[in-house]
Order: sequence, then structure tokens, then C-alpha cells
Amino acid sequence: MALWRGSALAGVLALALGCVFLLEPQLPGSALRSLWSSLRPAAPNPAPDSPEGRLAAAWDALIVRPARRWRRVAVGVNACVDVVLSGVKLLQALGLSPGSGRDHSVLHSQAHLEEAFAHFMGKGAAAERFFSNQEAFRDIARVASEFPDAQHYAGGNAALIGQKFAASSDLEVLLCGPVGPKLQELLDDSVFVPPESLQAADEFHLILEYQAGEEWGQVRAPHANRFIFSHDLSNGAMSALEVFMSSLEEFRPDLVVLSGLHMMEGQSRELQRKRLLEVVASISDLPAGILVHLELASMTNQELMGTIVHQVFPAVTSLGLNEQELLFLSQAASGPHSSLSSWSGIPDVGMVSDILFWILKEHGRSAGRASALTRVHFHTLVYHILATVDGHWANQLAAVAAGARVAGTQACATDTIDASRVSLRAPSEFLTSHSGAGVRVTLNPSEPVVVWHREGISFHFTPVLVCKDPVRTVGLGDAISAEGLLYSQAGPHP
Repeated sequence: MALWRGSALAGVLALALGCVFLLEPQLPGSALRSLWSSLRPAAPNPAPDSPEGRLAAAWDALIVRPARRWRRVAVGVNACVDVVLSGVKLLQALGLSPGSGRDHSVLHSQAHLEEAFAHFMGKGAAAERFFSNQEAFRDIARVASEFPDAQHYAGGNAALIGQKFAASSDLEVLLCGPVGPKLQELLDDSVFVPPESLQAADEFHLILEYQAGEEWGQVRAPHANRFIFSHDLSNGAMSALEVFMSSLEEFRPDLVVLSGLHMMEGQSRELQRKRLLEVVASISDLPAGILVHLELASMTNQELMGTIVHQVFPAVTSLGLNEQELLFLSQAASGPHSSLSSWSGIPDVGMVSDILFWILKEHGRSAGRASALTRVHFHTLVYHILATVDGHWANQLAAVAAGARVAGTQACATDTIDASRVSLRAPSEFLTSHSGAGVRVTLNPSEPVVVWHREGISFHFTPVLVCKDPVRTVGLGDAISAEGLLYSQAGPHP
């Protein structure tokens, strides 16, 4: 009888989904997967003593709101409309053939696009590049926007972080960036955009996604991820910076989140230097007590990154970045493990820890250095680390766990962790450093946050429960950083 009921239910659900497909044949594949996931009977979670189940339960017990929360958050300055679609299908629609993957710091043609996409798809790594030819980009963007599976979302680090903050009902959120009609339509109603930030046309970024195991010629993706490219002049010149800074006096935020410096890679060296000096001067003019978080993104210009490290890092309080950005900034500023050309598979925890330690020791706050930097939030696919200078941040155990939890829920498009749809892939053992200070740690899913200390700097490590079949990968880093900040408490503490 139970078997008959199960079969009947499955048939009804299949019929319902079939009707939806007949009525809406253009519904994106990811939307259909999400709809099917919401309709089908919930698969039983693995036993509570499975590693994933134990870890998710432990997170829920650890994640508590800080005693003192942010009231107003201002976010700027890069914003756009993301057009999200299958990278392989777009390249096919453009008539491109698979070739040998090769990175390009700037894309000048469709051939460059194909080569760079294949290069990063083969690594399963996220990347972002500037497309220099305006007419060629418009042609590609038109094909992408009209593609049956294309989806449009609010995009740009600032807009994505603003959207995440807006989901917290007790926060007031200000967003400054080039906001066109489509983006304004996509933004949460509670996000306030100054009239000076509105413009007649949107900036479009193309997000080419690929799934784990997907193939393009001889390339096979080891992980689901995305490749981003644009011809974005407004964000590239950081045109919203002055509006952003002038809006802060009236808005009076507790926290400022700044992003979009990577978009300047398409600009001249002189403009880059000029804008970075203006960024630092603007931050320095903020009233005491306003903290500034800088969100980094994929870059290829070592000189620009080196200038950001030496000039901008000391002006900000907090950083958010992933494994590509972490290694690149170490290479640009001659930091630890900078001779490594790229990560081989999962980034080594000890190496990551060494670079985070160097950032805070060499560029962070200390008795002999006039720097505001006291916090770095690092994220990669299978684990996260929050590193802080002692005495400046509280609730970081909850913050790192909250950032890791949202990575799993957002990728799977679920409200809570579904242990049957995620997997624990973090290393079961690791060294906390490759210097003499390192100790070996064995991961325990029931105690998922590992804490260690080194010369006045604390490290909070937690694994990620990786979504097996991600619905969307874009914006995960921004959601992670926003969630980590939401659960962080700034200010002196023992």
C-alpha cells in the first residue's frame, strides 16, 4: 500500500511539473530544478550521526547574534545587472569551437573569451575579466540576454551585498552605484538608492556558469563555478564614488562596505592611481567609529593589486576575499608562498593561514603602525577562515560558522541545510601553518569551528557543507562576507 501511495504521489508530481513545462517552456533549467526540489517529498536526511548532519546541528547551536548589532550599512560602489546562463551553451550559440585553454588578463575577441573560459573551467575556478571591444561585447550580450535559459539578477559586489543585508529586517541599507531601470526593478524595496546614483541605462555583466563534470571539448570542470566578463565603463571608473561618500554624512552608517576596485583594471595606470588616492582620502575623512570593509574580487594586474595592498589595506578595517585573490595579492606584494603559481586542488590550510597572518602582521594594526586593518574573512569552496587581531572583534566563532552555513543554503537554494544535498569535503587533517608555529589538527564535525592563535592574531576555521547540485554559484562570496559581518561585533573586548 505504501509503495502504491509513493508511486502515485511521484506520478502526480511528474504530471504537475510536466504541465508547468508545457505552459512555460522557456522556464530556465535551474528554476525547474529548484521547483522540482520544492515539490518532491523531502528525502530523509542522513542519520543524525552522519558527518554532515552532525556538523549542521553543531553550527545551529554555535550561531548566535552579537550583543551589539549594526543599525545602518552603506554599500558601494559597483552595481550592474547579471545575465546568468550556461557558458558552454553560449559559446556554442556564438559558433565557437573548443580549443586549448589560455588565460588573458583582458579579453579582446570571442577567441579570447573561449580560451579564458576553458582555462578557468578546467580549474573549476571563478574569474572575472574585462572585455575591451564595446561592439563585440554588445553583440555577445544581445545573444546572451535573448538566450532561452538566461536569467537576470541584481549584480555587482555592492548590490549583492546590499541585497543580503536588506534581508535582515532590522537594518537600514544604502546602495550607491550605477543603477539603471532593470537593476532598480530587481533590487529589494528596502534598499535606498540616492537619486544621484540612478542612470538611464544598465551596465550588464555576463555570468557563464558550468556544473561539476560538465565538458567543453577536452576540458572537464572539477567543480561548479562561473566565469564573468563585461565592458563596464561606469563601474570601471568608479563613477559612483563621490556620490557614495557624499551620501554618508546624512545617512550616518555604522558600517561601510566598499567594493569594485577590481573593475579599474581596464583603466589607464594614471587613472587607477588617481582613483585609489581618492578612495583612501575619502575613507580617511569618515568620522571616527565608522568601520570600513573592503570586498576584493578577481584581478590580473599585479601593480594595481600591489598598490591596493600598500595604500588601501591600512585604511580599511576588514577584508573579504577568496583563494584566487589571496594568492594573487601575496604574489603582487611578495608575501608568503608567492612563488606558487596557482593552487593545486584544495588550497592548503597552512599556506592560507600563513598569508592571512602576513597580511595582518605586515599591513594590519599594531602598536607601531597606523593601520585600521584588524580582520580578514577568507573563503574557498570547502572551508573558511576568519583571522582577527586580538582585542578588536567579538562573536567571530558564530560569524565564520554563519558565513559557511549560508554558502550551503544559498548554493542549494534552501532555507536551512539539507544534509542529504551537501557533502563535507574539507581536509580531515591539516597543519595550521608551515612555519615553526604550525600544529596538526584533526577535524571533528561535532565541533566544527577550530580556533588557534599566533602572535596576537586569532584564526577561526570551519569546513563548508558543499552543495552537490548547486542551483546558482554567483554571489556566494558576497553572501558569505555579508553574513559574516552580520554576525560580527566590532569594538574593544578582552
